[in-house]
Amino acid sequence: MFQNAQVPRWDALPGGAGLRQDLEQSLAQWWPRIFGYHLLQLGPLSADFNSNDCGIAHRFSVYPGTGASLQGDYCQLPLQCASVDAVTMHLLLEFESNPYRILREVDRVLISGGYLVISGINPFSCACLGKLLPGYQQRWPWNGHFFMPARVRDWLGLLGYQLVHDERLCYHAFMPDWDLPMLCRQWQHRWLPGTGAVYLLVARKLEAPLTPLSNRQRKKVGSWRPAATAGCSGSTNAGRINKE
Repeated sequence: MFQNAQVPRWDALPGGAGLRQDLEQSLAQWWPRIFGYHLLQLGPLSADFNSNDCGIAHRFSVYPGTGASLQGDYCQLPLQCASVDAVTMHLLLEFESNPYRILREVDRVLISGGYLVISGINPFSCACLGKLLPGYQQRWPWNGHFFMPARVRDWLGLLGYQLVHDERLCYHAFMPDWDLPMLCRQWQHRWLPGTGAVYLLVARKLEAPLTPLSNRQRKKVGSWRPAATAGCSGSTNAGRINKE
């Protein structure tokens, strides 16, 4: 399992301060829609994230390292089922051995209708260049496993979540020694919007029925038969009278 305690703050990431600012600006439009009593900030980067615009007053963090509100394992959260109204996790799934299990555990503690905010590194971007260079492969964040945003969306769909926001941010490579010029970033943002270094997903947990609905089959219609006419009835009755 990757240890997120190695990166307790955004400043440890090259360009991390700008990345956090971009994420905060993007989430500013969603905080007024997220309300409730408890906001779970999963991971040290989520705990160091500015969410003061959120309408949820009680915000607490959970991660194994020191400094968390509650110390615990991501796959075994020390929380009751359906006890939190929203969950945020920033740059977390890339550095854990079983990310889908973490999502299932988050689904357990999240109420129906609650919101889940996920940000991660997009492998289809310049941020993946560090994996190709030997000097960066063992350094954070290139020592993690980058997942395609489509795969994370599939995981959320399997858990019954509705995706309400999907965005790419931060068009740079996170390299302290070399990075793209500002003009190239602007060109990339305009013509290749899907190649942002970080993806941001906002999903909502849907209410599922406890019992499946029975299949409604169409009623079979009988074969067509001509209706008896008054003339036929009269001729039949007349024949009976003549015989009598």
